[in-house]
Amino acid sequence: QAQLVESGGGLVQDGDSLKLSCTCSRRTCSNNGMGWFRQAPGEEREFVAAINWNGGTTSYADSVKDRFTISRDKASSTMYLQMNSLKPEDTAVYFCATSLYATGGRSTAGYRYWGQGTQVTVAS
Repeated sequence: QAQLVESGGGLVQDGDSLKLSCTCSRRTCSNNGMGWFRQAPGEEREFVAAINWNGGTTSYADSVKDRFTISRDKASSTMYLQMNSLKPEDTAVYFCATSLYATGGRSTAGYRYWGQGTQVTVAS
């Protein structure tokens, strides 16, 4: 079973930046797509961004496109989410996950292992 650990969350102001990290303890994570999801209080978990196994293909939710960048470093089994121009509506717990496939999809159903989440709060 893979263990995923997120870090980098915190409290920032409207317009600030944050970079989240997700480290996978399992070597075979390098063969799978990965993704970031977020969940605000009272809301369903929603897709943020995904990346395929070699980092060559990425996808983003419309709400974060052009502000967030997903990347991964296979050597360290770490995935990142660079978040720029943060808005109060980005406030949520952010989760990373490993896909069941070599690609990263938009549905939570396509992911097997999940991290514990890291809180991102954007103050107005």
